[in-house]
Amino acid sequence: MMDRMTGKSRGFAFVTMNDNAEAGVAMTALNGKEVAGRTLTVNEARAREERPRPSGNRQYAGFRR
Repeated sequence: MMDRMTGKSRGFAFVTMNDNAEAGVAMTALNGKEVAGRTLTVNEARAREERPRPSGNRQYAGFRR
């Protein structure tokens, strides 16, 4: 996943597998493993929590046109 503002990696990804059993085996095998000096955290995706959307026409510093 890439950050929309910076274009840099957000440090996570989604993987889709067709078989739930194989997905469980992969999660167990990879969770906690180190890759390129970073420890992986592997888990099942959760639904995004609902957050209220800002209302009105807000302008944020640095994003004015």
